[in-house]
Amino acid sequence: MPQAFLLLLLRRPAAIFTTGGYVAIPTLLAASVLRIPSVLWEGNVVPGRSVRFVAARATVLAVSHAETATALGHPRAFVTGTPIRELGRIDVDAARAHFGGGPGERILLVFGGSQAVRRINDAVFAGLPRLVERVRVVHVTGEDGYAPAIAARETLPAGLRDRYRPYPFLHDDMTLALAAADLAVGRAGASTLAEAAAFALPTAIVPYPHAAGHQRRNAEAFAAAGAAILVEDEDLDADRLVEVAGLLADPARHAAMSAAARDLARPDAADAVAELVLAVALREPLPSQADIVAMARGSRP
Repeated sequence: MPQAFLLLLLRRPAAIFTTGGYVAIPTLLAASVLRIPSVLWEGNVVPGRSVRFVAARATVLAVSHAETATALGHPRAFVTGTPIRELGRIDVDAARAHFGGGPGERILLVFGGSQAVRRINDAVFAGLPRLVERVRVVHVTGEDGYAPAIAARETLPAGLRDRYRPYPFLHDDMTLALAAADLAVGRAGASTLAEAAAFALPTAIVPYPHAAGHQRRNAEAFAAAGAAILVEDEDLDADRLVEVAGLLADPARHAAMSAAARDLARPDAADAVAELVLAVALREPLPSQADIVAMARGSRP
């Protein structure tokens, strides 16, 4: 607290933007004493402990989900969505070609994030012969899972091996993979779900069970909207994964989930959050919730 107070006193920023975490606690407490305006953004349905502790001190609260705003009870809460990378210039056909997708082929993207990827990998390896007969599989394995993935690929018939593309990581190409995919299976990180929604991509979400409930609630929100299937971590095996991939053979259900994902999308959420930061920094009137929603959707003139 003394360090935060001194730094803010010396630098006198026009505004503070924070995404929470423990560093936000001394910073926002000091800022409120010094009357420096702040914007606090929370992307998970269930806010973290530090966010719950200091939310009332923030001048403005920006959230990805309306129920988060309700739970925190902030008088100036705006539903902005989750800021994501610029996606508008991605050529979907080129992205599909990048991963070997030909005309009429369906692409299944499977990823596990940085935590507990082994269960997802094991389900892919066990179900791989059945999966590649139906769809092209792009699989982000993590570093430890890459060698077993290459070994699993070599057990496939020669004519099907190219239909399985494992990668230890995709880094910047993850956006290309989301653009190319027809269905994604993975964890429930807020940013990944936001990018999937921006591409109107149906998802099968396997929440990481040891994330204080954050991922589960994120998954439930998407499932309730019709944009995702929620698969419990302990239920994920080869049979369940093949069953989920069967969604790609059901055009009507796939289209309905894609439409629901598109309705959740906030591709310009970063602009909406920036609008709030600029408003508090310049001591200008805050925009309306309707304007923020329109901006986040990319539909404001």
